[in-house]
Amino acid sequence: MSYPIRPTEPVEREVMRMWWDDLTFLHWPYEPDEVQRLLPDGLEVDTWTDEDGNEAVWVGLVPFLMRVGIPGGRQMPARIGVFPETNVRTYVKGPNGTPGVWFCSLEAGALPATATARLTYGLPYFWATMNIDQGTAETGSTWGYTSTRRWPTPAGATHRSRVEVGEPIAPDDVTPFEHYLTNRWGLYSRFPGMNARRGTNVYAPVDHGPWPLRRGVLLDLDDQLMTAAGLSAPVGDPVVHWTTGTEVRIGRPRLARNA
Repeated sequence: MSYPIRPTEPVEREVMRMWWDDLTFLHWPYEPDEVQRLLPDGLEVDTWTDEDGNEAVWVGLVPFLMRVGIPGGRQMPARIGVFPETNVRTYVKGPNGTPGVWFCSLEAGALPATATARLTYGLPYFWATMNIDQGTAETGSTWGYTSTRRWPTPAGATHRSRVEVGEPIAPDDVTPFEHYLTNRWGLYSRFPGMNARRGTNVYAPVDHGPWPLRRGVLLDLDDQLMTAAGLSAPVGDPVVHWTTGTEVRIGRPRLARNA
């Protein structure tokens, strides 16, 4: 199998620009039927079949530092445009087969960003108290992320993880499976409501730079976000990547149609 390593629909007229920095990808495999039941009609899980013929859909737990800009590239003031974020995401195909990402939930450490994203993109954002413990000369390559959900309900879901950053992966050595996990050239949501059973499927193209990926090791995890999203608790060790991040450009959303 393979997954496109470049944008399938380059964003020519962005409506939002952002930078996802100091980011950890934690991925676990799930049975396709379990994830499919969380999706609205018209979207199907985008599965990956490994070399042994095992098929699974992968779910990512992705904490990072968000920096928000405006179209054209100017960054917003730090007090409103820089905050931690943690996503629970999976991979889907739309009515016409276009692959993209489906966000089961998104925690954000900024209330204005939470409200704006819920209203404009129909994304299930939650306001949370969050912190990133950066790797330093004292802590070396260990990064920590914490989150406690505040609004809207259900409040109280928490996340704590600690990751050790490993060796870099040369661009030519990034595998097709790693492209499948990290390169997503579109996003799906429900608008105007976040509930998967109400509203209309919406698609927005995504254009981002290459991820400078590194291997990683999960040292500690105490997470309630996956189960709060309606998934069973992940089993086994995740596939772990860490990256300094990249620039992300979001295009105008449109109805997700069959053609």
